[in-house]
Amino acid sequence: MNNQQVHVAIAILYQQDKFLMQLRDNIPNIAAAGCWGLFGGHIEPGETPEVAVKREVLEEIGYELPPFDEFGCYPDEKVIRHVFHAPLLVELNQLVLTEGWDMGLLTAADIRQGNCYSHKAGEVRPLGGMHQRIMLDFIEKNPHNI
Repeated sequence: MNNQQVHVAIAILYQQDKFLMQLRDNIPNIAAAGCWGLFGGHIEPGETPEVAVKREVLEEIGYELPPFDEFGCYPDEKVIRHVFHAPLLVELNQLVLTEGWDMGLLTAADIRQGNCYSHKAGEVRPLGGMHQRIMLDFIEKNPHNI
């Protein structure tokens, strides 16, 4: 394994036929800056991906993950993404966004076209490339959720 690779745990959260995504901050030095992505983050030393995804989702939106399942692992040259999925059992207004620019429930059509309007940004913003790929895989493999 390449020691430069970072391990992250991210969550696909779905409600009816929509998916909760985070509009990442528009900061040049972060990955997929200003793009829609999945909630989650770095796995701390000694943490399992399962523990990390629960911690990150709680930190970023104040949501206690219900029982969840692993979806897959998406490595590239810099990051190994451990992807999980769970239902979103609360309304959007019950979540508290503590990281990121905006959040929204995106449709499968939004994900397929690769962008979505953000009320906070006041404009259409793109999906991060890898996050779009993960979501398209999930939609294809779980048509009953869409």
